[in-house]
Amino acid sequence: MSTLPNLKPREVAKILSNAGFVEDTASGSHRIFKNPVKGNYTAVSFHPGTIPQNTLRAIIKQSGMSVDEFISFGKKKN
Repeated sequence: MSTLPNLKPREVAKILSNAGFVEDTASGSHRIFKNPVKGNYTAVSFHPGTIPQNTLRAIIKQSGMSVDEFISFGKKKN
């Protein structure tokens, strides 16, 4: 299992965007992202600071990606 970096919500949103997700809706401090190709949804809570590791793992699991895939999308430049 790969080690996850400490990421802020904006960084996670950028990674999801690089992976093909688009922001679908927002509810309070949460933004819901949808992958139009696969149909998966995942929610990201936009609070100050970094996202807890277990929460980040849950976001990755909901996205349908492996940890390594998620990290690789974080290395892409847009």
